[in-house]
Amino acid sequence: MWDVLEVTHEGRSDVKRAKKHVLIQEYELFRMQAGESIIEVQKRFTHIVNHLIGLGKTIDKEELNIKVLKCLNRAWQPKVTAIIESRDLTTLSTAALFGKLREHEIEMNRLKEQENGERKARSIALKTTAVAEDSEADSSCDSEVETLNMPRGCLASS
Repeated sequence: MWDVLEVTHEGRSDVKRAKKHVLIQEYELFRMQAGESIIEVQKRFTHIVNHLIGLGKTIDKEELNIKVLKCLNRAWQPKVTAIIESRDLTTLSTAALFGKLREHEIEMNRLKEQENGERKARSIALKTTAVAEDSEADSSCDSEVETLNMPRGCLASS
């Protein structure tokens, strides 16, 4: 009975071997996709690694950590370099590594939102109006002209 259950759920040894080879190829070709967050990378990576381990493949911490750092796109390069230089990748857990990357992603998103807010605040459209030339307009807006420190003459409101 056990053999039947094992074959039903895991497949025969040739099926296991084929699954293992496919997963190894996925692992080797694993890369961060454009627009993908660290959490999404972690989910995909963990899925592949867990299935490989379930099929008997052993992967040490350092290899997993190096794979994660090497799969990240160019925007992550400064953080990758900092982690490689400051951490011992043989003792750092993959979960802790993804935690550090997530912290960095949150900070980068915060800075991007702040920059976007500043950019929006700086882009103000001003409406231009013609300057009135007659003396009646000059006398009616003398107080405004002095308050605004503008030359003699008032802007016509159109």
